[in-house]
Amino acid sequence: MAEDNPLINRVANSGLITINLEDYFPKEEIIDFDIKQFLFMEMILKEKDFRGALKQQDWKSYEGKILCVHCSVDAIIPTWAYMLISANASPFVVDLYFGQKSGYIQQYFDDVLEDLKYEAYKDRRVVIKGCSDKEVPPSAYMKLTGLLQPFAQSIMFGEPCSTVPIFKRPRVIKK
Repeated sequence: MAEDNPLINRVANSGLITINLEDYFPKEEIIDFDIKQFLFMEMILKEKDFRGALKQQDWKSYEGKILCVHCSVDAIIPTWAYMLISANASPFVVDLYFGQKSGYIQQYFDDVLEDLKYEAYKDRRVVIKGCSDKEVPPSAYMKLTGLLQPFAQSIMFGEPCSTVPIFKRPRVIKK
């Protein structure tokens, strides 16, 4: 019976294009660098102590990584403190970001998605893959949808075998 009715992979033959945002995730390790560790009583930054601690810091351990500099406690951090961290870390890190890892990832995806060539999706049916092992921020899905919408015929979320419809361009009836 199987020979009379061969199995047909309808998903493979559907013409759907899948975009997996996880493929665009930074390849380098992202490290949070919290200034809290350098504060006196988690409140005050003493310049002399801070400079000494930065000299003792093993900056080579951040080589080839992305460093996200922030302070997790409510303290007033002078601007020069961030500048000193930058001066020490820049020779080793791939990228330096003011803020936490989540903010870096959001900004990274904003930048990457702005550079994609959306003309390739003109009049195509696109599935934005939903499940991933890495935490792709919801803002990346929003941005991608907005950037694809002027080009794609339809946009879906999920897996090609099970999608949630997001957008469908109305059909133009020719007279």
